[in-house]
Amino acid sequence: MDKYIPPFEISNEMLKKVSDIMEKIGKLDSFTNLDKTPYLRKQTKINSVHSSVAIENNPLNLEQVKDVINGKLVIGKQKDIQEVKNAYNAYEMLKDINPYSIDDLKKVHGVMTFLVEEVSGEFRTTSEGVFDDNGNCIFVCPPGDRVNSLMNDLFIWLNKNKDTIHPLILSSIFHYEFVFIHPFTNGNGRTVRLWQNSILYKWKDIFEYLPIESKIHKYQDEYYNKIAECHKNDNSNVFIEFMLKMIDETLDEAISTSHLPLTNETININKLLDVMESGKPMTATEIMEKLGIKSKETLRGQYLDPAIKQDLVNLTIPDKPTSKNQMYYKN
Repeated sequence: MDKYIPPFEISNEMLKKVSDIMEKIGKLDSFTNLDKTPYLRKQTKINSVHSSVAIENNPLNLEQVKDVINGKLVIGKQKDIQEVKNAYNAYEMLKDINPYSIDDLKKVHGVMTFLVEEVSGEFRTTSEGVFDDNGNCIFVCPPGDRVNSLMNDLFIWLNKNKDTIHPLILSSIFHYEFVFIHPFTNGNGRTVRLWQNSILYKWKDIFEYLPIESKIHKYQDEYYNKIAECHKNDNSNVFIEFMLKMIDETLDEAISTSHLPLTNETININKLLDVMESGKPMTATEIMEKLGIKSKETLRGQYLDPAIKQDLVNLTIPDKPTSKNQMYYKN
């Protein structure tokens, strides 16, 4: 059987969008400041997680998602809460993902669907269809016995073309083809949106700070309409153009805030986080020794309080903030 090759044509509209996006990436002169803003990095992940699970009908709102990620009590269905935890853990893997590895894809899907799906991290072998809100089948996915070969072909194509097709276009083609193949029983949408981010991050690490999923959520109906249109056209052209539009608009928002200065508060928070380890509690005295400061008032007012306010540091005894047994840990 011939290998499957994604059908698409690069249009003038795509090339224009790519050019616009490249110009806007160049305008983000303060990226070095973005890289020093831990709150922005975490908030981007929270926004991405909320939007991506919301697209899949998870009812938790942004504040609830934030509370779940920060380990706070949230009233809701356990499945919805677990989906959020899983998605955040998967997004935390962004820097370590090899987007050109099919094994990494399965690993990420396993994290994304941990405890919420019976089959996790393995391609489907059964027949699947995509249904609308009324239960009508709007798309029949490729047969289960073809999934392995289709995904292998897709990754062979991805690796072969990663240095010849622009990453903005390459990642969008992959996104659509993944949706078309529907390789997993569930969790496909959440997984592929992260995967497009991982391809883009390997190209430009600024994409760690760009919550493209939030734009897709805003244009959710158009997102699904473009996918359906591609199914009818037998190519991914209109979806590529749609995704370039999402990336372009996300960059517009990033540029609008890129002029913000790096404040003393942010510098102090970074110093604090640098001496702490994630999940490892430390006493105030231990932190002061590492920071080289002698005043508890300085520690509390200039370091701990701002970090706690931004949910970057938590208390081990949150109900008794002034307890003599109080310790602090980095999220």
